[in-house]
Amino acid sequence: MQASSTDKIEPTSGPTSATLPASRRPDPAEVPGLRWGVLGAGWIAGQMIRSLGSTRQQVVAVGSREQARAADLATTYGVPQARAHGSYEALVADPEVEAVYVATPHSEHLAHARLALAAGKHVLVEKAFARDAAQARELAGLVRESGLCCMEAMWSRFLPHTDVVRQAVASGLLGEVSTVLADHGQPLWPGGPRRLADPELAGGAMLDLGVYPLSFAAMVLGGIEEVVGLATPTDLGVDARVAFAVRGPSGALGSLSTDMSARTPTRATVCGTAARLELDGDFYTPTTVRLVAPDGDVLDELPADPDEQHLGLRHEACEVALRVRAGETESPLMPLAESVRLMEHMDTLLAPLRR
Repeated sequence: MQASSTDKIEPTSGPTSATLPASRRPDPAEVPGLRWGVLGAGWIAGQMIRSLGSTRQQVVAVGSREQARAADLATTYGVPQARAHGSYEALVADPEVEAVYVATPHSEHLAHARLALAAGKHVLVEKAFARDAAQARELAGLVRESGLCCMEAMWSRFLPHTDVVRQAVASGLLGEVSTVLADHGQPLWPGGPRRLADPELAGGAMLDLGVYPLSFAAMVLGGIEEVVGLATPTDLGVDARVAFAVRGPSGALGSLSTDMSARTPTRATVCGTAARLELDGDFYTPTTVRLVAPDGDVLDELPADPDEQHLGLRHEACEVALRVRAGETESPLMPLAESVRLMEHMDTLLAPLRR
């Protein structure tokens, strides 16, 4: 049988270098600042505000549908009470706010990003970008019409260790990438946040957890051309767990999974013909990266900073600030088209449950 183009992967005996590259990500403390408003008062909103404390980014206002929740968030993180807004409309109308971080459930991302764009604010939209691909395409269109900057808050794309992975793959350090393995599971259902179990709030494992291994595989493989998978529904019809496989343009494959009923290792591995990268759990947070030879010898290691963790959220806000100051409307590391494509792949995987 004649080999197809996807069969033409030439194995190599070992890596051309035994050293991981240094990250190129800028120091968050040196990135020019924006004045931020935080739309939403949940856990991730507080984590974002805390992460920006060591940067030049300023959180000048917070907003919730309930005045008391906005006031509590402002008190906790030192935001002036005068700018603790009891509605999202008031937050985006605040003249001090230059950019808005949308930290509400997936089902509300389009409406709240639209609100911010209409008020002339740049937007960082929490992942997943929207509840489905149709909404993602609509939001991307609104952004392009507005001339403002908007980006999906896929924070792992902007972390220093992810840039090391990106460089290792692009430079050929691993040889030809053959397989990507990644999982993300946390015991969040039943008994966790209501939004994860509620179909009306676009609940389920895939949009909240599975988007991480999917996005990681898309980055490493240079895109995804095909996805197939199996999903198990909850009693309310959202996905409790999904196991899925993806294929990239070169023919390399990804074996991925997500589960909101159990804690899984939440590790990632990028296997090449010359070497592999191993990312400790949780791979999507600041973590340790190892370069491993085919015989299992560890050639190099980039250790994690134990104090970083969710302080790493600051990198995505700094990316928006960099793009705004450069007069750009989206990030090359997480372009709008990529966010739309990822939503299309998730739609494909979840289609059997949505019928």
